[in-house]
Amino acid sequence: MIPLAIVSSTMVALPLLATTLRLDWARLPALLTAPAALDALSLSLRTAAMSTVLCILLGVPLGYALATWRSRFRPAVRALVLAPLVLPPVVGGLALLYAFGRRGLIGGPLADAGLDLAFSTAAVVLAQTFVAMPFMVLTVESAVSARSGHHESLAATLGAGRSTTLWRVTLPALRPALVTGTVLTFARALGEFGATLTFAGSLPGVTRTLPLEIYLRRETDADAAIALAMLLVTVAVVVVAVAYRPGVRSDR
Repeated sequence: MIPLAIVSSTMVALPLLATTLRLDWARLPALLTAPAALDALSLSLRTAAMSTVLCILLGVPLGYALATWRSRFRPAVRALVLAPLVLPPVVGGLALLYAFGRRGLIGGPLADAGLDLAFSTAAVVLAQTFVAMPFMVLTVESAVSARSGHHESLAATLGAGRSTTLWRVTLPALRPALVTGTVLTFARALGEFGATLTFAGSLPGVTRTLPLEIYLRRETDADAAIALAMLLVTVAVVVVAVAYRPGVRSDR
């Protein structure tokens, strides 16, 4: 097992090391503080945070429902909910465009009412939520399914209602899963590219997130693209490291 672990670690570390070695350290401060880079980073952090909140609000109840729902339709619903995990991002972007675009199923009536979602910051948040929410759903569903229900049954025998049991027993027990799901959804939203480009476009300061800025810079300034790529990697690593630091997980 150890040799395989070394090989797998190398597969992850080697590309990152190779990218680091290509950095132009002399230009790095200027590249990272360029207005376009700062705008893209700020937009990415803001939209990823908003989409993560949406994933928590929508994904936690959905994951809980999938774990507790007993119906022959459950496998079909589950497959539909988790489909963004395996869909190519561009396909997801097209689906969002046909649903929420100006001529889309829902976007058409919204546009007639004066609310255009496509090619806006809201479109970025929707795209990130679409591709990231399955991570929260799957994490919560797995955690709920792994529980025996003993503590919930005990709370019921003591007179606790369903809502009290949910808030006082089940959700506190799901805290590790909620932290994991939140980290995964934020990281996925932060790195989203294909669905965002297709549904939201690449408007500077409006929809051009850091991954889009990296892609565009790659065509004109490879050094800038590499610097921004390492910035994105650093932010993602810091988020995961903070969420999984020993002091946070010691009580779980």
